[in-house]
Amino acid sequence: MLQVLAVAARLAQFLGAAALFGAPLFFLYGLPGRGPATAAALPWPRRLLGAASAVLLVGALVGLSAQTAGMTGEPSDALRPAAIWSVLSGTDFGPWIGARVVLAALGVVLAIVARPSRGLWIALAVAGAGALSSLAFTGHGASDDGTAGLLHLAADVLHLLAAGVWLGALAVLAMLLAGPDRRQDPSALEALHGGLAGFSGVGAAVVATLIATGLVNGWFLIGPDGVARLLASAYGLLLLAKLGLFAAMIGLAALNRFVLTPGLGRGLGSGSPAQALAALRRSVGLETAAAVAVLALVAVLGTLEPLRS
Repeated sequence: MLQVLAVAARLAQFLGAAALFGAPLFFLYGLPGRGPATAAALPWPRRLLGAASAVLLVGALVGLSAQTAGMTGEPSDALRPAAIWSVLSGTDFGPWIGARVVLAALGVVLAIVARPSRGLWIALAVAGAGALSSLAFTGHGASDDGTAGLLHLAADVLHLLAAGVWLGALAVLAMLLAGPDRRQDPSALEALHGGLAGFSGVGAAVVATLIATGLVNGWFLIGPDGVARLLASAYGLLLLAKLGLFAAMIGLAALNRFVLTPGLGRGLGSGSPAQALAALRRSVGLETAAAVAVLALVAVLGTLEPLRS
């Protein structure tokens, strides 16, 4: 039961932190300028970011409780303040979990009380970046010492941030796709098309970063000797499933960029965007589902021993 809670809490933290970082960042580069097509003028961005912060906060607290009970061997310690404090203050990873809780709570407060603005998006993106980066310090990336350890940790942080850029953009695009064809709102359609175009260049850099940092992480977590054992271990099979889903995401992203986004542009020009919107909704929905599945696999992989010798 504790293992299930720990995995669920890790998944919630990955999802919440990725959205808290990547979504406001997307508002800055994907929906720039002023007018009705900007994030500040849309009705849902603060709700999205408040929900992301709340998911991150709950995930961090549940994960901390599960970690405490797992370390002490007493399920009742999951809710005992003294035991929880001993984990926060007496372990190397405790302060990072505490920082994540603080950043998540800050995100909830800012999303509720602050007015939508460029300053709010920057503040929430910074909080999300901090929370997302902290996950590297409580995972396999923090297990090595010396210069090699610093390289592994840096690659893990960059990997997480790049994933956050992609997943946050998907969250925003999914929200933009949720209703424009129902309302036929020209500003919402313009925002959607501009956001898709804005992510095109960023997406290529994100994929390159994920591949490069993934290779570094693979060297540390698998090593040359572990490649032959990929099919003979749970860790290896889950990792291969993750890579397969990642490849599918790249394929869907390429379809969006080179086929569906230009199709939406033509549809807007002709006044008939409904077919292009339906195709984009299916593609972004599949890409988002694949992303969530990847994070679920990452959450499980974090609880298993890597293949390195």
